[in-house]
Amino acid sequence: MRLNPGLFLLSFVALTTACGGGEDAIDSVRNQPNSFAGTKNPVDDFSPGSTGDSGNTSGLSTDEVRITLEMPASLAPDGEPTRRNLRLVQPDSISVYQTNRNLQNLGSVLYTSRKDSNGFTIIRFQNGQPQGPDVIIEASYGNATLRALAADADRDIKINPFSEYLVRNTIPHYTSGEYQGIIDCVNASNNALCLNKYVWPALADQVHDFEIDIPTGASVASALDLLSQRADFASYVSSMANYALLDDQSSGKISASSADYNSVFMGVELGQTFLESSFSGSGQWGVRLGREEQTGTSSTPAYRYPGLTLASFDVFNIKVTSLATQIPYDRKTLVHKSGNDFYARGEDTWALNTHSTSPGAATLEENARLLAGRSLYQSITDKNSARTIGWTRNPYFLDAYTGGSGSTNTGPDRALAGYFSAGKAIALESEDSKLRRKDELEVHYLSALELNLLREEGFDTDILNDRDYNTVYLTTRFSESATPVQVEAGSGSWQVRASSGKSSVTQIQAFTTLSRDSSGAAYADNTGARSDSWIITPRTALLSSGNKEIGRLNLDINNPAGASGQPDLGVGASVPDGSLLAFNLANAASTSGVMGDGLLIAGEQSLSAAPGSGQYRVQGFVLGMVDGFNRLTHLDNGVLELSGNTASLDSKTLEVLHSVNDESVSPPNSGQLSANLAYSDEGSGRVSFSAGDLLLNGLVTQDQSQFYLILQNVTNGEEQLGLLIATRLP
Repeated sequence: MRLNPGLFLLSFVALTTACGGGEDAIDSVRNQPNSFAGTKNPVDDFSPGSTGDSGNTSGLSTDEVRITLEMPASLAPDGEPTRRNLRLVQPDSISVYQTNRNLQNLGSVLYTSRKDSNGFTIIRFQNGQPQGPDVIIEASYGNATLRALAADADRDIKINPFSEYLVRNTIPHYTSGEYQGIIDCVNASNNALCLNKYVWPALADQVHDFEIDIPTGASVASALDLLSQRADFASYVSSMANYALLDDQSSGKISASSADYNSVFMGVELGQTFLESSFSGSGQWGVRLGREEQTGTSSTPAYRYPGLTLASFDVFNIKVTSLATQIPYDRKTLVHKSGNDFYARGEDTWALNTHSTSPGAATLEENARLLAGRSLYQSITDKNSARTIGWTRNPYFLDAYTGGSGSTNTGPDRALAGYFSAGKAIALESEDSKLRRKDELEVHYLSALELNLLREEGFDTDILNDRDYNTVYLTTRFSESATPVQVEAGSGSWQVRASSGKSSVTQIQAFTTLSRDSSGAAYADNTGARSDSWIITPRTALLSSGNKEIGRLNLDINNPAGASGQPDLGVGASVPDGSLLAFNLANAASTSGVMGDGLLIAGEQSLSAAPGSGQYRVQGFVLGMVDGFNRLTHLDNGVLELSGNTASLDSKTLEVLHSVNDESVSPPNSGQLSANLAYSDEGSGRVSFSAGDLLLNGLVTQDQSQFYLILQNVTNGEEQLGLLIATRLP
């Protein structure tokens, strides 16, 4: 999907001039009670063209907002049920006031109010809708009072436990100097506008995209406690609050006005399935891989390719970077039931799905880190079938590395990120031309790596020849065999040479396999080796302008798969100068054995010594297995710091634990991974880190800005394998 900078510019100008407006991408239904005639409730209308919290600005004039109050069920048992097990009610009273970092009421702001035809309170701010954290809307119902920020991007302001959590857990945590800096940014005049004032409208809106159910018997206090214990939600809010502190002096824009990228995407998930009654409540592993989607017909073919678009421009001296992502993906899962029964499901069960983010503004920090809060669109699979499924996903905080050999005309040649997003699969039923939410079919927790490599028309695979690369990879194999779960991770080297019009790959790989057999026993084998040959060929893209070589690649054993065939190993992409390659391995089967489904990364070897200092952002996933338990660990924007022949790794983690015997899967809990590591330069861009049973090995890029690492560890008897990326911090 290509973002139209002109449309974004118009919406952004509306924000800066009217202090109102909203995100164009969030324009569908909203939580409203059926007792108000003519309104919509997302329980009754699941929309694939919006986030879970789609907006309702119908009938609103400039600088007006609509107030929607949602209470825990125990406090409003007669309220209209809506998503997240909340109840919609009319507030007994509403107040709007200026506040400070201590959340004191400093007096009313200038506003008028009215009721719309459905009974909702509409507030009009006489000096424009507030954009910062200094104006609060407070609503009371019975004995309960909840608050929300008036700065909400879609102007349908939900007041509920999520908004109350945001108010309580951001504003009071700033120092007086930090808070004043934020207010100065919000109040900056047109000749010194500060981009990060727009963090607050996005944050106030995106907390409502989270699909976290509030228990029926919850009080306001216990609902807030639940949200504080959801490590993914709390981490997102904290990251966005820190993002708001970034000053305009450190932000920039991409070099080109617009740049398109090929996306290579892998997500590993652990969750709980309720799809079939015989497996209801069982834990479930899953893997998602980016792939192209055929959207045309056999006579008029057309394709949607996994991709990211960045666009940059200046608006009243604001350096704006906007981004949008659309990644079709395949999915495979494995149910692990109590008693160690296993059930594998693939494309015969899961239709091609889409991981798509709504277009929005981001900040490029020091021309190296792309920062933003990202909302994900809902999607629907098997629409109009007997099993129509709606997929809804939580937002995430994006901290991506941008760099490489981009130019002023093309932009950076890569954008690399890892992130975590929970979600649900929901049964949908057609009723009165609407898709109504029914039972939850899945709860899943996803850790993803996304490598976006710049597209360049006219890319020639000959640029890869006569070059040597270091590689890392991780794959999964799910089956109903004697060994239902296998995770393989390895590293090695490639020699790429021209051969009969193809790029021939001679490789050496050493790998470890983490397995669970049908008895439930988990074990690791680190003696794997591979030394066969492959080929790399171009995978021509069919664009609106015709057939083009844009850096997409096939990885095969002997015979090229062509533009639309299924390669033996996988589909990937290269940056324009050929220094970094990435491939989605799908059903990969080499002459030396089956590899499975996963991600392979190849970086050109370096003659320079590995870096001896610097800080790097660490992101990635780790899969762990021990008898009776499965674990997915996401490294949540950690830091790897180098110091000579030592290094330190310090990262918060989000951990999901599946207890096989209890048939339970925990929501994400917070953890910590900290280690002092011995650091070794293995030569030619190969590196390793070690601390006891914790081993990291892999590659560093030629420009020393990125590490790609395989993690192997044993902790409390649990065998772990993972794939990490570490990218330079400013």
